[in-house]
Amino acid sequence: MFRFTSIITLVLCTLLGSGCATGSRQTAPLAEAEKQIPATQTVVFIHGMYMTPDVWSDWQTWFSERGYITYAPPWPLHEVSVKEQNNQHPSKQLGQLTLNDILENYRQFIATLDEPPIVIGHSMGGLIAQKLLEEDITAGAVAVNSAPPKGVLSFKFSFIRANLPHLNLFLSSDIPSQLSLSQFSYGFANDMSTDDQAFFYENFIVPESRKVGRAPLGSSGKINYTTAREPLLIIAGGNDHIIPASLNRSNYKKYRKSPSITDFVEFEGRNHLTVLQPGWQTVTEYIDGWITQNRSNH
Repeated sequence: MFRFTSIITLVLCTLLGSGCATGSRQTAPLAEAEKQIPATQTVVFIHGMYMTPDVWSDWQTWFSERGYITYAPPWPLHEVSVKEQNNQHPSKQLGQLTLNDILENYRQFIATLDEPPIVIGHSMGGLIAQKLLEEDITAGAVAVNSAPPKGVLSFKFSFIRANLPHLNLFLSSDIPSQLSLSQFSYGFANDMSTDDQAFFYENFIVPESRKVGRAPLGSSGKINYTTAREPLLIIAGGNDHIIPASLNRSNYKKYRKSPSITDFVEFEGRNHLTVLQPGWQTVTEYIDGWITQNRSNH
């Protein structure tokens, strides 16, 4: 009943360089896949674990220059500077932060907007974007290197190693995790120069709640894959250690019975830090094109 078609392979190379992107789509027949992205110009960016809204600064500028109204609200307890958050470690308050707390924070923020936004989330923010889309309070969603929903697993060595700082059950869930430079370099910034790894680590990385990191294993990480909703784009990095491309593809395939548009694209050679990694413009160009393609007035 459901059709599976390939989207044209896009080569989106910039002077900063970044390989090519290949994608696919799965959706019900057109008569059943009625929901498209409304004519909204509002975008809400959702950061992931160990990060702050600072990671979206260049993306906000890029989208704003193309007519979008952009917001990047922080997770609870992520409002202060990177330096302050690291100085507060280990924070008892942060140790109690849950995924449901973060979801409620974004629900309340979206309720203040004049129109339902397109939500673009990275890593755990990608899972949050999927869950907000399911709640019918957004105009569409993009999940970049998304944390896996409940039931989507990977046994790749890189996934297990990169996620141990928060998934290791021998470590208390009440104490936040603080990545070392070597852990960050392996999980987020593999194949980048040591100078770049050190720069991004010092300027963007903060401690994080282990309760949030473990949430996809429980009920708060559950997704209803069959609900009717606005379009969803899942983006994978071909060289992502912490969320392998194969895991993103498994997430995508879970939506095969959805009556709604679901697209998948993999960018070769991009790691988990893709929102900051040189060549990030190839990803924003693709997202902007996808939004235009799936608008209800297109």
